[in-house]
Amino acid sequence: MTKKDIVLKIADETGIKQVDVKKVVQRALDLIISSLKMGETVELRNFGIFKVKSRRGRTGRNPRTGDKVPVPPKKVAVFKPGLIMKREVL
Repeated sequence: MTKKDIVLKIADETGIKQVDVKKVVQRALDLIISSLKMGETVELRNFGIFKVKSRRGRTGRNPRTGDKVPVPPKKVAVFKPGLIMKREVL
């Protein structure tokens, strides 16, 4: 399912114009991204939690040459499903 599919489904079920639904959905996603960018946790009750974790730097290996390569530390976005999602999906 894509963002467009979500917008179409919401527009059909609510009778709201697709353009307006798209603006709301996009704004919600933008707010999640900006909150994660600032290091905040985004909790959507019964759906799940988005947060940013830091990964330590490590030494990797180039699979072609076998040489050791330093992998720098980085931040990654993670998602932990909520109770309803666990029950319904997992």
